[in-house]
Amino acid sequence: MALLMEPGSEPLTEGEKADLDAIAAIKESAAREYREEGNQFVKKGRKHYPDAVDCYTKAIAQMGALSAPNPDASVLFANRAHVNLLLGNHRRALDDAQQAVRLSPSNLKAHYRAAKAALALDQLPQAASFCRRGLEQDPANEELKKFLAQVEAQQRERDLKRAKVEQAISAAKDLAAAIEKRGLRLGKAAYQELTGVKKPKLDEQGVLHWPVLLLYPEVMSSDFIEDFPETDMFSDHLDLISKHVLRKFSTFAMG
Repeated sequence: MALLMEPGSEPLTEGEKADLDAIAAIKESAAREYREEGNQFVKKGRKHYPDAVDCYTKAIAQMGALSAPNPDASVLFANRAHVNLLLGNHRRALDDAQQAVRLSPSNLKAHYRAAKAALALDQLPQAASFCRRGLEQDPANEELKKFLAQVEAQQRERDLKRAKVEQAISAAKDLAAAIEKRGLRLGKAAYQELTGVKKPKLDEQGVLHWPVLLLYPEVMSSDFIEDFPETDMFSDHLDLISKHVLRKFSTFAMG
C-alpha cells in the first residue's frame, strides 16, 4: 500500500528518508487495520454500518495524497461507497465510487457501485455510463451486463412516458388553439352523471369532434352522441336518434 509523497518533499539525507519510510510504514499498517476493522463491522450488520464508514474514513486519511493510480485507496473508497449504499446515502456513495473509479479504472466493484448509486439518484444516463465503462475493463462481467440491461429498460420506459406526456400536451394545445380559432367559449361541464368525463377532440384533419347530449324532459330521458364531428349535420344522425326517441316515447305511452 504505497503512500505517495508530495512533490519537492523528498528527504535530503538518508536519515530523513529512513524516517519518512518509517512513517509511511506506520500509516500503511494503520490503514490496513482500519480497513479490516471496517470489514468486520460490515459483517456484523446494519447497526454497525456507521462504524464501518468511520473506519474506512480513517483508513483513507492514512493514504496521504490521493493521486491516481492508487488501487489500495480505490478499494477503500469502493468499500465506503458500498456501506453508504446500504445506508441509503446515495449521494455520498456516488461520490466515493467516482473517486474509486478515478483512482483505479479497473476496479469493477467501483463501477458497479457508482452505477447503483446513480440509479438510486435517478441519474439513468450516468448509471449506464458507469456500466459501460466497467464493461470496457471486463466485457464478460455478468453483473454489470445485467445491471446495464436494467438501466436501459428503465430509460426506455421513461422515454416512452415522456413521449406520451409530450404528445398529450401538444394535443391539448392544438385543441385549445382550434377552439379559440373558431371563437368558441366553453362553459362549465354539466350532466357528467349522464355522459361521464368526455372532452372534444381534434383529429388529424383539424376537425373538431364534440360529445353531444340530447335531453328529453317529457320522458325524463336522454341520448348521448360521443363523437359528433363539426362537419356533420344533425340530419346525419336523425335516423338513429328518431328511432331511439320513438322507442322511448312508445315505452312512455305504454307505461
